[in-house]
Amino acid sequence: MTLMRSWVDSANSPDCPFPLNNLPFGVMSRQGENARHCAIAIGDCALDLAHLGETSFFASQDVASAFRENTLNAFLELGRPNWLALRRQLQEALSADAPTSLQQSLRTCLVPLGEVVMHLPLHITGYSDFFAGYHHAVNTGKIIRGAESLPPNWLHMPIAYNGRTSTIVTSGTPVRRPLGQTRIGDDAPRFQPCQTLDFELEMAAVVGKGSELGEPIAPEDAEDMIFGYTLLNDWSARDIQRWEYQPLGPFLGKAFATTMSPWIVMKEALEPFRRDVDPPKSPLLPYLAGYGSVYDIELGVELKPSGAERYETISTSNHKYLYYSAAQALVHHAIGGCTMNAGDILGSGTISGPVPEQYGSLLELSWGGKNPLKLSSGHERCYLEDGDSLMLVGNARGDGFTIGFGPCEGTIMPAPKSVGRSVLWS
Repeated sequence: MTLMRSWVDSANSPDCPFPLNNLPFGVMSRQGENARHCAIAIGDCALDLAHLGETSFFASQDVASAFRENTLNAFLELGRPNWLALRRQLQEALSADAPTSLQQSLRTCLVPLGEVVMHLPLHITGYSDFFAGYHHAVNTGKIIRGAESLPPNWLHMPIAYNGRTSTIVTSGTPVRRPLGQTRIGDDAPRFQPCQTLDFELEMAAVVGKGSELGEPIAPEDAEDMIFGYTLLNDWSARDIQRWEYQPLGPFLGKAFATTMSPWIVMKEALEPFRRDVDPPKSPLLPYLAGYGSVYDIELGVELKPSGAERYETISTSNHKYLYYSAAQALVHHAIGGCTMNAGDILGSGTISGPVPEQYGSLLELSWGGKNPLKLSSGHERCYLEDGDSLMLVGNARGDGFTIGFGPCEGTIMPAPKSVGRSVLWS
């Protein structure tokens, strides 16, 4: 596939993340206004779909009504035929060949991206984070257990935990360093701010079509139930997690913040970059075998240390390194009858590549804090410090065009010292 040319000139640059080939969905407000509107990104603009719905553009009143909501959930619930029909309609209307009268009508609904504030695009009722990256799983075994060993179930099913939806935030939201219990060796537990705050380079699949309570998802239907993908940073308090996770898994060490990029890239925009998952290293049970895809999406991690002037790339990876696909994760999640809802998100788990410069967390990049990461700015990091800003980026590169996701950024704020009249730590 080559670049699809648009009358929005900025969308025709090969490095623009939002060409006509993409058209990701999000929720925006205009600066200085509170009203949130569903939108798509095209070039250096957002197309206000709520405003567009006030014209006669949408043939379906259900679609126009859905875009009057302040999240994308109502649109997701309309189903794949409506998603695809709208995508085709928008691509035709924004193409360089669109009638002049139609171009003029849509121009009134364009807002420069520099003049909008992006918001969490979904009402998320379910968030599960998987552990689907093989290289990350192997590395953490070496670092934490001192052996190149996977958990005995890892090669047989995608492992996950259920996360907190209440602390999922969009890019740009500050992340406060969490407090919690930690323990080193045989010492008594301590209560203090997290000392080993980390990021995790992930992507998330957005469920577009839900399932019924008690009803498994047919493996062959799973791909079509996924609406699209975002970047995801599953911030991690490693020391808090290490003390608390036995025997029930992550809790406070993962519950304080999860950042997602503001735009949801439809699965159809990623079709040219689809790849089959690598053959499993151990045979999978039939309900997981042979389904799902990964994508050739270049991923990067950029760090701006506190006091520094600019970001520096500290890691690069690729979505194709995942061992399990989002479709396999979705099938496994629902196999026991768990209800899946439109707007649920499935985190991939940390996406690390096979070589050190592709590791997707500071746990790996500093090898558990033993080898500080040295930056060209002169800073060193084993883990994140207060004032550090971290950004995930993702791009799929085609013939003369780029499919981007927008930034997934957060800055670390100090832990609170008191609440009410209580001093928490000193």
